Amino acid sequence: MILPIYVIGNSVLRKKAEDVTKDYPDLKKLIEDMFETMYKTDGVGLAAPQVGLSLRLVVVDAGGMTDDENDVFTKSFKRAFINPEIIETFGENVSYNEGCLSIPGLYENVVRPDGVKIKYYDENFQLKEETLTGACARVVQHEFDHLEGVLFTDKVGALKRKLIKNKLANIAKGKFQQRFKVKLA
Repeated sequence: MILPIYVIGNSVLRKKAEDVTKDYPDLKKLIEDMFETMYKTDGVGLAAPQVGLSLRLVVVDAGGMTDDENDVFTKSFKRAFINPEIIETFGENVSYNEGCLSIPGLYENVVRPDGVKIKYYDENFQLKEETLTGACARVVQHEFDHLEGVLFTDKVGALKRKLIKNKLANIAKGKFQQRFKVKLA
């Protein structure tokens, strides 16, 4: 089932998300719905707050983030992250033009560390730990921010935030090209 995407201005996007319990009802169905929604909206990641649920749950498929045929890891990087924790970040700080389904049509350069070590539960509630770099690390950090109530626009400089303030206000009011079903505040 395709879920509506909650856009900036909706309070669920600013809350710190709650842990998912092992007995959360229909968790596998929710994960399936989130993947389906992410694919339908042409996203590479989707956090539960973006579909209105204040839960520490993220789905990612970074396959579209690389054109490098030799980058087999990124092309096959499809995961559900339950209750993820970033253990450490490392590497160079790298700038990349990011966008977000909850802030449609807006893209800004965001600086993030090139690597991340993360601990999480998979969809079978098996504890995992991974070290990620490049596009995979970036997507995971972006989606993890959603679980903390942080949007990518919070990570741009003060001057840039001032320049995009009106654009953000218009998005919150629904004044944008809607390519998919959204939920306003």
